[in-house]
Amino acid sequence: MRAHNESHLFICVCLFVFSFSSHLSLTGPFNCTSQRKLNLDGMHKFGDVILGGIFAINYYTASSELYFTSEPDDPICHGFDIRGFRQAQTMAFAVDEINRNSKLLPNISLGYSLYDSCFKLGISFRAALSMTSGRGEPFKLNESCYGNPPVLGIVGDSSSTRTIAISSILSLYSLPMVSYFATCSCLSDRRQFPSFFRTIPSDAFQVRAMLQILRRFGWTWVGLVISDDDYGRHTAQSFQSDLAKSGGGCLAYLEVLPWGHNVAEIQRIVDRMKKSTSRVVTVFAHTSNMLDLMEEVVKQNVTGLQWIASEAWSTAKVLHTPTYMHFLAGTLGIAIRRGELPGLRDFLLTIRPDNDTLSTQDNTLVKQFWEHIFRCKFVSGWTEMEGQTQERLCTGNEVLRNKETEFLDLSNLRPEYNVYKAVYALAHALHEHLQCVPGSGPFKGQSCARLQGLEPWQLVYYLQRVNFTTDFGDQVSFDENGDVLPIYDVMNWRWLPDGITEVTNVGDVKEMASKRIDLNLDEDKIFWNFESKKPPRSVCSESCPPGTRMAIKKGEPVCCFDCIPYSTECTSCPDDFWSNIQRDQCVPKSKEFLSYVEPLGISFTTASLLGALLCTIVLGIFTHHRTTPVVRANNSELSFLILLSLKLCFLCSLFFIGKPMLWTCQLRHAAFGISFVLCVSCILVKTMVVLAVFKASKPGGDRGLKWFGVMQQRGTVVFLTLIQAAVCITWLVSSSPAPNENTKYYSDRIVVECLVGSTVGFGVLLGYIGLLAILSFLLAFLARNLPDNFNEAKFITFSTLVFCAVWIAFIPAYINSPGKYADAVEVFAILASSFVLLLALFGPKCYIILLKPEKNTKKALMGRGSPRS
Repeated sequence: MRAHNESHLFICVCLFVFSFSSHLSLTGPFNCTSQRKLNLDGMHKFGDVILGGIFAINYYTASSELYFTSEPDDPICHGFDIRGFRQAQTMAFAVDEINRNSKLLPNISLGYSLYDSCFKLGISFRAALSMTSGRGEPFKLNESCYGNPPVLGIVGDSSSTRTIAISSILSLYSLPMVSYFATCSCLSDRRQFPSFFRTIPSDAFQVRAMLQILRRFGWTWVGLVISDDDYGRHTAQSFQSDLAKSGGGCLAYLEVLPWGHNVAEIQRIVDRMKKSTSRVVTVFAHTSNMLDLMEEVVKQNVTGLQWIASEAWSTAKVLHTPTYMHFLAGTLGIAIRRGELPGLRDFLLTIRPDNDTLSTQDNTLVKQFWEHIFRCKFVSGWTEMEGQTQERLCTGNEVLRNKETEFLDLSNLRPEYNVYKAVYALAHALHEHLQCVPGSGPFKGQSCARLQGLEPWQLVYYLQRVNFTTDFGDQVSFDENGDVLPIYDVMNWRWLPDGITEVTNVGDVKEMASKRIDLNLDEDKIFWNFESKKPPRSVCSESCPPGTRMAIKKGEPVCCFDCIPYSTECTSCPDDFWSNIQRDQCVPKSKEFLSYVEPLGISFTTASLLGALLCTIVLGIFTHHRTTPVVRANNSELSFLILLSLKLCFLCSLFFIGKPMLWTCQLRHAAFGISFVLCVSCILVKTMVVLAVFKASKPGGDRGLKWFGVMQQRGTVVFLTLIQAAVCITWLVSSSPAPNENTKYYSDRIVVECLVGSTVGFGVLLGYIGLLAILSFLLAFLARNLPDNFNEAKFITFSTLVFCAVWIAFIPAYINSPGKYADAVEVFAILASSFVLLLALFGPKCYIILLKPEKNTKKALMGRGSPRS
């Protein structure tokens, strides 16, 4: 309250000093006077902080003849606009709601100073200058003060052209301006408009949103009609630029709708629309321009068009007549986000010229409203119906409630919702300012601004960082260009059988924080004004039939072409392409490799994972029963190592599946070679130990047993494995395997394969594995008849015999299998040999451990019998 009284006193002192200095100047040697005052229609309410507003409430202006033989009269505005007045009242409602909110701006009262622009740039300029320079018509602030309030932020204007001009002036004062209806993308230029913000999406996003709709339905040949003003020209530039970047369409024609009623120009535009092959027409224009255009469309009976409406006319009810709807039914367009403002209707019902909440000196707009709606004449605060006696009074709320007016139709609050968000954005910026803690502020010396001395540029700082959510659930924040997080409703014009027009919301389009545009459409709700009840097809030229080719038309977009017959000469397609069925076009060849998604690849993958799982299960069984004789017999450590190497053998087969790449080509054979050598070397050492133990049991045979101790066994396995590792490294360094696209196997597809690089290296790798396997087989064959009940040499003999047979059969099969089938043969050999080793070596042992535990004793295993010849 103290700050409230101090601000009153400060304003009054300033006004007194100003009037006193003016008086002195008149009595001095020079007569210094200010320019004429600007008389403007408006509404005002006092507060600790004043917010300005510029709204288009009257349509037309009249002024005196400008012969300059006398002082020109101020312009007079006529043609009251209900929607503009409702937008102004929405700002008053938002201010009143904030003042009643104890959490937002506590102990601070907001006021407003609202002016009528009359849809004229000159009058909008007057309003802006009066609020920034304080040269407007003063009014009574409260009971003890009279003058011009300081304005810290302005809500407005409703036109891009006027906003561009006004914002250029306001930027000199760094005064923040939040527009609720100016969409020109040029206003996003922070260098020209550093203090401009808006709660409506820019035309740049509007264009991107409409392009999303065009792409959704595959419309690549689109007509574009724009209004001859800043809105239309900047939109057309953005539309063409975004279309070129996306490479997704062409413009059928680019036409400019003139201001005024240039009938000849409009006739030419409609004539081009009628002759064009485009079935989709996008119009960026105002409602007045559309009315002129539709008059000519009706005259020339241009039907069969799909209209795409910009937000400027997508909800214009003046176009919803039976005459126009015959052509406009099915129109798709984007509209400003609709919101709901609970309490606004009750607030509007309190609007009366003698309402104490309004400034008693300047309520001309409220008087104009009552005169326009109820034909009431005001005399000294009393009202009487036109043509009736004073006994028939306008009784305020009762009359307003009983009068069906557009003013109280709140079912489609779109610009009003943006006004509401603009006021709240300024309020939240002020609130953040009040939360500033001295010593940690954002300004020089980490200071905070005082409310009494708050500068407009300081409010711009806080406004740039505003982030809040409305009661309707929409997030409000501004990007680095002052643009709000954009969202549009997608509207569809439906013509009902009873002749009523219904504008239906069929979805929305919004931009995410990641700059990705998200289009949500319920296509089942869309009404199409065509016999097929489906979206039309809009192309410049149909696809050329077989035997012909496209010939681009000179001076036309790339999607316009003629179809001319092919010449009799045939040309060969490049290696990566193949002739189509009609042999009139080269199409890319398909690429073939052993894929994870084809049946063969799925089978191999399943078998590989199954084998690895079985190895894991056997390893678990052996670990659990590691103290039993079956596991401990003949070095259990080698058994565990064989299981680990077999698991690696199963898994390395996965490198042969999928599209060959450099690292998989290099790794597949190296992993395969080292894993199998580790496994076979363990088997070889096992077999040698069996023979050594048998010889040691004979007289004088224990001398050779010292060469087969545990360390010697480990060393032998490591040594044999390192030889294979050296072979692989030498092979990879000297002539590494690499992927290759082979076009020689088939003429209609490309085989992606791994070239082995060095055939010698691949041969040495396989030969070394084969050598170890043959040695294991021979030694196991010699030990097959050793007199043990459980003779492991017999199982080793069988497994190595099958192993050698598989890989001997592999060589001719691999050489004669082309492409992916060569990989399939190798994978089959790996899996088959791995399963044989796993089942032959560990199947009998697992059988005894799990099903015949009575045989899992040392006595049963070491029982003697007669050797067989």
